[in-house]
Amino acid sequence: MRQKISLMKKTSPLISKQAFWDVDFEKIDFNKNARFVIEKVITRGKLEDFISPRTYYDGEKIKNEIIKSRWLSNIDIYFCCSVFDLKPQEFRCYVMKQSNPELWVY
Repeated sequence: MRQKISLMKKTSPLISKQAFWDVDFEKIDFNKNARFVIEKVITRGKLEDFISPRTYYDGEKIKNEIIKSRWLSNIDIYFCCSVFDLKPQEFRCYVMKQSNPELWVY
C-alpha cells in the first residue's frame, strides 16, 4: 500500500522579531525579500535567528545573497567568511568600503 507524502511549503522561517523592529513583520514576503531578511538576521538577529533561515533558505541562496549585500559591518563580514568559507574580497560591500575609505578622525 502506497502512502501519500504531503509536502508542506514553509511559509516563513522561525525567527524572532528583534531584528525586524523597524518593519511590519507580518507583511514580509520571505521569498521575494530574501536578501533583506538574511541581512537583517545577520546584522541584528540572535544566533538562533541565524540558524533558522539556514533551514528555510538553501545554503547557497544565503551565501549568494549575502555576497551581494550593500552593507555589512566588518564583524558581520568576517563571521560570514568563517561560516560560508569565503574571503572578504568576495563581498560587494567589502570591496565598496575599500574603494570609499572613511574620513580620518583627528
